[in-house]
Amino acid sequence: MRWFKLLPIVGAFSVAIGLGGCATPPNPNDPGAVADARETNDPLEPTNRVFYAINDGIDTVLLRPVAVAYRYIVPQTVRTHVHQVLSNIDSPILLANDMMQGNPRRAGDTLMRFIVNSTLGVAGVFDVATDFGYPAHDTDFGITLALWGLPSGPFLFLPILGPSNPRDATGFGVDIAIDPFTYVGKGTVVTALDYSRFGLAAVDARAAVLGDLDKIKQQALDPYATFRSLSRQHRDSVIMDTREDTRATVPAWFARPAPTTSTQATP
Repeated sequence: MRWFKLLPIVGAFSVAIGLGGCATPPNPNDPGAVADARETNDPLEPTNRVFYAINDGIDTVLLRPVAVAYRYIVPQTVRTHVHQVLSNIDSPILLANDMMQGNPRRAGDTLMRFIVNSTLGVAGVFDVATDFGYPAHDTDFGITLALWGLPSGPFLFLPILGPSNPRDATGFGVDIAIDPFTYVGKGTVVTALDYSRFGLAAVDARAAVLGDLDKIKQQALDPYATFRSLSRQHRDSVIMDTREDTRATVPAWFARPAPTTSTQATP
């Protein structure tokens, strides 16, 4: 296994734990402060804001310019195909989580999408599976843990990874561990391909939210608090969509006949 993939999350947890003592708890005699602390659930806010400032600096000088150049140079159609290839590569991770979540219909959709798009879709370049009736969905081990009943824990703003929490950060590490491409091959070429994949995924994700993030940074009075709120809302929405997807294992291909009412007189 190429453990370098886990280094960002391991380092982030180490720093967060080491600086955990720097957080100042709310005054127990101040009901307003206690209520606010419970609502935000951000006991490491001073440390998190430092990490946000670091990430924002990296984004300003590196990631955003690369994303802007990517959108300017690469046509929308090509960017769409790149995104579809990256999504197809992640299919084994989605399939594992679909099965652990006990959702056979979603697992079937993921498996069929991987088979169809890897073949007829030319390694995922084209999303043929959606037209065949196998819709895409998003999931990860953080969502799996949520469905298993594990609470999210306090808010974390992790270096490189951005808004998160202990549950999702753990899920990120597990997803890397269950990714088959973590174990396939070795050597300089494979390592270079791994870095290229994750680098391209980062640029693809950043380019997709270029306008939205610019608006938040320009208009929000406190961008950090806005990102904290929006990230939680998004995760809650995805978890809810996954929990409410209770489709039957076998689809109802044919309409059921209406129940008949007997008109025969009772003797």
